[in-house]
Amino acid sequence: MSAGTAPSARPGRARAQARGLVLTDAPRADAELVAELGRHGVATVHEALGRTGSLGAELRPIQQDVRVSGTAVTVLCWPGDNLMIHAAVEQCRPGDLLVVAAAAPSTHGMFGELFATALARRGVVGLVIDAGVRDTAELRQMGFPVWARHVSAEGTVKSTAGSVNVPVVIAGQVIEAGDVVVADDDGVVVVGRDEAARAVAATRARVAKEEASRTAFEAGQLGLDRYGLRPLLADLGVTYQRYDDAAPGAS
Repeated sequence: MSAGTAPSARPGRARAQARGLVLTDAPRADAELVAELGRHGVATVHEALGRTGSLGAELRPIQQDVRVSGTAVTVLCWPGDNLMIHAAVEQCRPGDLLVVAAAAPSTHGMFGELFATALARRGVVGLVIDAGVRDTAELRQMGFPVWARHVSAEGTVKSTAGSVNVPVVIAGQVIEAGDVVVADDDGVVVVGRDEAARAVAATRARVAKEEASRTAFEAGQLGLDRYGLRPLLADLGVTYQRYDDAAPGAS
């Protein structure tokens, strides 16, 4: 199975990944829901949704201390060929986030400063690319955030048809046009556009739970007690012994 093609998509929303297809006027998740999920961040959203939606540990930010959320415009490219990124720019609107997958693994620097200039002009908030990116100093300087699998100066061609706004897969996660993408220093998480409202409710509950735990820890409570972990340690056979009694030669 190739890196960028989907084994399946979410029920009722799959579209065939035809080569040479650009889908226009794709639906988007509600902007207010997108913004709220972005405020909470990747780790909180991921945990709130039952530890789902992560695009893996290998997509890393080229910058630090940046958090964005947007609606996905998806691109399926061929390795070393960025033709369809050019096609995707036209489909982008303010608040979108470009998500690029390759049909097979690619280390090529498929995106750089000129692409970012065009996307910034259209109000795109960032890029997630399961391949390489270059011009990283320029991208940081212009404030265009990127999460990429590779940083590489290796060039590309423009010769093979791919697709835009079809389902793509990164790290086993299906991303469809209009889905919510949240990205920060911890990585990237995707939320289906039809699941955004549920995700916000779950995330709010998670935040409230974390705030209660934070208050308890500030007051001196231990996680062992707050989370009821002492019986688990006992069930696992964990015992306590004085350090001096465990020292070699102790009677």
